[in-house]
Amino acid sequence: MRITIAPRSLLWRTFALIALLIGLSLAAWFQIFTRFEERPRARQTAQMLVSVVNLTRAAVVNADPLLRQALLRDLTVQEGLRIYPAEPGDRLKPLPDTPLMRELEAEVKKHLGPDTLLASAREGVEGIWVSFLLDPDDSSNMFWVMLPRAKIQHGRTAEWLGWASAALLLALIGAFMTVRHIARPLAQLAQAARTVGRGGVHDPLPESGPVELAEVGRAFNQMSRDLAQLESDRALVLAGVSHDLRTPLARLRLGVEMSGAPPEEVEAMSTDIEEMGAIISQFLDFARGDSEEKAGAMDLAVLADDLVGDYIRRGLPVTLLSRPAKLAYAGRQKALRRALSNLIDNALRYAGREQNIDVTVSRENGFARLAVLDRGPGIPPSEVERLKRPFTRLEAARTDASGSGLGLAIVDRIARAHGGRLELLPREGGGLAASLVLPLSSL
Repeated sequence: MRITIAPRSLLWRTFALIALLIGLSLAAWFQIFTRFEERPRARQTAQMLVSVVNLTRAAVVNADPLLRQALLRDLTVQEGLRIYPAEPGDRLKPLPDTPLMRELEAEVKKHLGPDTLLASAREGVEGIWVSFLLDPDDSSNMFWVMLPRAKIQHGRTAEWLGWASAALLLALIGAFMTVRHIARPLAQLAQAARTVGRGGVHDPLPESGPVELAEVGRAFNQMSRDLAQLESDRALVLAGVSHDLRTPLARLRLGVEMSGAPPEEVEAMSTDIEEMGAIISQFLDFARGDSEEKAGAMDLAVLADDLVGDYIRRGLPVTLLSRPAKLAYAGRQKALRRALSNLIDNALRYAGREQNIDVTVSRENGFARLAVLDRGPGIPPSEVERLKRPFTRLEAARTDASGSGLGLAIVDRIARAHGGRLELLPREGGGLAASLVLPLSSL
């Protein structure tokens, strides 16, 4: 099993990419800024150190020897400088090996002489330590001057990082709003496509905004209108065909009953006429759809009970095996009754009327399940999806069966229109378990 941590939505994928690009851009600019600032900053700091050393040397040299200690105390208190005579055993810590410090050391030695020593700590005291000679000709008379690092190190980096963080935050907010502005119409388009796929009617998509998104919305709205008009025209044509066919069938039935033919022939011909009428009804059900019926509250347990009662009154072997006391649902009642009736008729047709057909109603993990169980030949798992398409039949199991091949297609369409699904599974012990599974939160 492949595990991925990458975001799946367009919104978060694009936002993550933009955020990464902004972060890399800021990092690159920081490196450029640091690189170009190092040399001027090192020169500026070196000039300050050289000036401090020269002024300190001049002050010490020109001061009265009796007043030198007082001068050194004043420099320490007022300027934060510390001046100490060098000792042979001084413990020194070298400057960090960074481009800035290397440049700083080179600039200081350039002005004060190559013998000048620099350290980042002396005898454990942190700071910037620079050596100097009171008398250039007397190397034994060496002193150390120490400046606190705060004197030469500025908070520019922290300040720059603060402004960069603020700029990054503003850029990410802007990127999120931009990407969301693009992703929202796509989400609306996906929702509208699902609604159209279920045979429903969706609100028109906005045709404003960027040219590309506006064009997509306009094209989808036009497609939806064309499909709605096509469905309306098809329903109108088939309604006319139904009327034209039912009238001759009624005359044919009347003629058969008045023909004086033997009763068994009359019954056979009447059965054929009824089958033709049922096929015409299925064509109409498939073409008409359920978009005109409004959703409403119902009790699925009562719906199944009433429908099974109709079959029992007709002397058919259909039993309501189990049902809850109540199973509230919001949906299209006529469509769901038609779907359950098609499943029962399908079971009676292909399992035979000698076998009992069991109907169950149950609630399972937020779904309602209306199942029709038979002991017929069943359906191979490899053929299930194919049989949900219109005008398809499983010839091996339906040699002696009649029908239009639309029953399961109608049930599947109704199930999808309610956000559910049609399941065709093998029944334990043989047969088929055809179930209409509906989400209880739908519609």
